[in-house]
Amino acid sequence: MPKRNEGAARGMSEARTEQGTNQSSNQASSSASSKRGTEIATAQGKTKIEDAVVAKIADLAAREIPGVHDLTPLSTGKMLSGMASGLASRVTGSGSSGATQVVDVVVGEIEAAVDLGMSVDYGVSIPDVADAVRRNIMGRVQTMTGLIVKEVNIDVTDLYFPTMETQGKTQVQ
Repeated sequence: MPKRNEGAARGMSEARTEQGTNQSSNQASSSASSKRGTEIATAQGKTKIEDAVVAKIADLAAREIPGVHDLTPLSTGKMLSGMASGLASRVTGSGSSGATQVVDVVVGEIEAAVDLGMSVDYGVSIPDVADAVRRNIMGRVQTMTGLIVKEVNIDVTDLYFPTMETQGKTQVQ
C-alpha cells in the first residue's frame, strides 16, 4: 500500500514539475477555470479569484465615490445582452440566487468588463461622477486582483433628491 501512495505522490509531483516547467517562475500566468473565476498560478502555488469577488470589489468601489447615492438593479435586457465578446463568464455579484443583480462582471484570463446601474445625488455632474466611478473600479479591481478592467458601462437610472426624504419624514410625524 505505501508503494501505491508513493506512486500517486510521484505522479502528482511529476505533474507539478511539468506544469512548473511550462510557466515562467518569475511571472504569474492566469487561466480561466470552469467555476467562473480567475486562476493565478505561480511557482509557489495557485490563487483562484471567483467572479463574485470581482463583482463585489466593483460594487464597493462605485459606492466609495461622492455623488453615488446607490447602485440600482440592472435591467433584464442588460443582464441578458452581455457586455464584451470573448470573455469567459458572467456573475450576479451576490452569493444568494434570489438577490437582485446590481453589478454584472465578465471576466477573462487577464481582463474584465463591468456593467452597473446607479442613482446619483441631485446637483452633481453626472459625467464627472461616472468618470470617477470608472477610474475607481478600474484601479481597485486591478490593485486587488491583477485584472485589467477594459470597460465600465454605467446606466444612471435615477436621481436622488434629499429634500424628498426629509419631506416624507415630516409628513409622518
